[in-house]
Amino acid sequence: MLSFLLVFFGVRSYRETNGGTMTFGRGFRVGLLITLISCACYVVTWQIIYFKLMPGFLAKYSAYTIEQVKASGASQQTIDATVKQMEGFKRMYDNPLINAAITFAEPFPIGLVVTLISAAVLRKK
Repeated sequence: MLSFLLVFFGVRSYRETNGGTMTFGRGFRVGLLITLISCACYVVTWQIIYFKLMPGFLAKYSAYTIEQVKASGASQQTIDATVKQMEGFKRMYDNPLINAAITFAEPFPIGLVVTLISAAVLRKK
């Protein structure tokens, strides 16, 4: 999430490069582009990590989650529901397109907020 500092500094740099003036809309577009590039880099990095460097990650995470539910003293019905939920999540997450969409959705809202704030603070007529 530290990469979203680039949004503020990128929007500010754009404003200063263009004569020191910038509308909210232009600042928003510049910030949104920086956010999209940052999120795309995050997605590509996670795809490489998930599929190449840690291929058993979700199986280990599922086993850990199920063990935590069992250790909490949950009923067999709750344990079965957790197992079913984790199996569904694994099937979904093993699809690279769905994996990429979920991964993109993690940082994007934060980047959008940072973009809105940066565009509002840095606008200058």
